[in-house]
Amino acid sequence: MTRTVLVTGGGTGIGRAVAARFAASGAVVHITGRRAEALASAADELGPSVRPLVCDATDPGQVSAALAGLAGPIDVLVNNAGGNTDFDLSEPDGLAGVLEHWRANLDANLISAVLTTTAAGDKLADGGSVIHIGSIAADEGAGSYGAAKAGLASWNVDLARQLGARGITTNVVAPGYIRETEFFRDKLPADRAEKLIGATSTGRAGLPGDIAETVYFLASAEARHITGQTLGVNGGAHPTR
Repeated sequence: MTRTVLVTGGGTGIGRAVAARFAASGAVVHITGRRAEALASAADELGPSVRPLVCDATDPGQVSAALAGLAGPIDVLVNNAGGNTDFDLSEPDGLAGVLEHWRANLDANLISAVLTTTAAGDKLADGGSVIHIGSIAADEGAGSYGAAKAGLASWNVDLARQLGARGITTNVVAPGYIRETEFFRDKLPADRAEKLIGATSTGRAGLPGDIAETVYFLASAEARHITGQTLGVNGGAHPTR
C-alpha cells in the first residue's frame, strides 16, 4: 500500500533527505516550507511522488489551509521545520529584543510542530507515525533554541499518550552536529566544527541521511512499540544509559 507522508521544512537539509528516503520506498511525499524555489527544486530532483506546498508552519492560517488541501489519511508526519533563529537576528536590545529571540525560536521549533500536528488531527492514519526533529541542544543547552527543543521533547510525551489509543506512535529524533545543512548559515568556524566532531565517539559529523534512516525506521512496522521517546543520533556526543 502506498503511504502518504508529510514533511515540514522538506526543501533542504534533513527534511529533504527524509523526503528522499520515503520517496525511494514508493511513498507519496508532501514537502512544505516557506521558500517556493527550494521546494520546487527538491521536488524536481526527487521525482513526481514528491509534491511541494508552500506553507509557513508557524502561521496558523497557512497551516490550516495547507492541511485542508491534503487528502487523508496521512500515514507519516515529520515535523522537521525549525532551526536556530538566533542566526537570523541581531543581538537582542533590551527585554524587547530578548522576547523577540525567545518567541522566534519557540515558534520555529515548538509551535510549528504543535500547529501542524493539531491541524493534521483526524487525517492522521490510525497506526501511523509522528516524528519530530529535535536537537542535542535540548540536553546540552543553547539558549532559547535548546529550550524550544526541550519543550518539543516534553510535549511529545503527552502527545504519545493522546495518540496511543489510535495506534499512532510519536517520537523525537535528536541530531547532534550534522553537515550538509543550512543550520549554521555558513557561519560555523572550522575550529568549532572540529570540536563538535571531537566530542563524538565515531569521529565524524553526522549527515542528513543518518537522520533520515532513523526517521524511516520509526515509521516502520518494526517500530510499532516505540513511542514517547527521544532518540539521540549524535555519534555518542551526548551518551545516555
